[in-house]
Amino acid sequence: MKKIYLDHVATNPLHPEVLDAMLPYFKEHYGNPLSIYEPGMKAREAIENARESAAALINAKPKEIIFTASGAESNNFALKGIAYAGQGKGKHIIVSRIEHHSILNTARFLEKAGFAVTYLPVDKNGAVNPVDVDKAITKETILISIIHASPEIGTIEPVAEIGQIARENGIIFHTDAVSSVGNIPVDVQSLNADLLSFAAHQFYGPKGAAALYVKEGIRIVPLIYGGIQEGGRRAGTENVPAIVGMGKAAELAKRDMQKRIDHISPLRDKLIGNALKTDKVLLTGHPEKRLPNHASFVVEYIEGEAMLLLLAAKGIYSASGSACSSKALKASPVLISIGVPAHLAQGSVVFTLGEETTEDDINYFNETFPQIISRLREISPYAKGWEGMEGSACTAQK
Repeated sequence: MKKIYLDHVATNPLHPEVLDAMLPYFKEHYGNPLSIYEPGMKAREAIENARESAAALINAKPKEIIFTASGAESNNFALKGIAYAGQGKGKHIIVSRIEHHSILNTARFLEKAGFAVTYLPVDKNGAVNPVDVDKAITKETILISIIHASPEIGTIEPVAEIGQIARENGIIFHTDAVSSVGNIPVDVQSLNADLLSFAAHQFYGPKGAAALYVKEGIRIVPLIYGGIQEGGRRAGTENVPAIVGMGKAAELAKRDMQKRIDHISPLRDKLIGNALKTDKVLLTGHPEKRLPNHASFVVEYIEGEAMLLLLAAKGIYSASGSACSSKALKASPVLISIGVPAHLAQGSVVFTLGEETTEDDINYFNETFPQIISRLREISPYAKGWEGMEGSACTAQK
């Protein structure tokens, strides 16, 4: 049976060159980077080389990169670290309603700790309006955090404009760029970002390696206390092989990004075009301003998990919602935020392509997907369609 992996937004396979770069640091160069003898110094040198590569990928300075263990940790670090560092100035934070759970749940934690949080709405395509950001700012606002690209609907946000608004008001701006860094060009200078989160496994690096960019001069309270690692801002013995892998993956992403985009985008468009030919299959997210490998839909009459199971039975591996919420038996907050009714949001499915995806893969998908939809509709208990959907986000994109 043919097998096709279309869940690259969840994670990616490790690039062979990344694995080759990591292997020596499991056994040969095993020293603790804080040790002053040769094995430790080799490990320290490898970390600093990786820091340079990670910084180059987003046009930052190496000293502005703090290595972490995941995008979720970076997001927690950004919100908590800036909130507690700046609470003497104010205790108001602005985020959007379609942030990753690691942002939304951290924002809720901070609310319980006495901070006020404004959750901004989005339009039918999942885009934050910069005007809404400007209106939400108060004299107490100390942090704005808006995701760069949604892993669930693929929409790329107007982050540069929002960052400029933050800068003009003297407010620190963070963006969760986990889904975008390594997949599209990301420049912290042009995005006007003070902090930015990214993770290696999103661009063919290892899991367990990520980073938080913190602009030079920004004060941030550590999330993890202990030793002096990462300039005293993130304690704990460094995961040297993973960091080396992230550095190599960043190097490859910078080198191969446009080649990857040129390969993946036409395949994504072919997938979307054919999927939309199936009755009552509607695109979610922005039709144009979206990640180059991302296609997401809602399907009338069908529950998302059922689609995933039958697709997997045919060797097609995909997701329903984000990787952190696809097992939750409730409607996606992201889809609800763009106007999709709760019952319809249960029929969501997300396909994300990678550099190894081929045209044969997409042809197989285009042949299989309509058959699965037809089969599931035959046994669907629902007799009615999307009542009240006229003028909604999904209908508007039909």
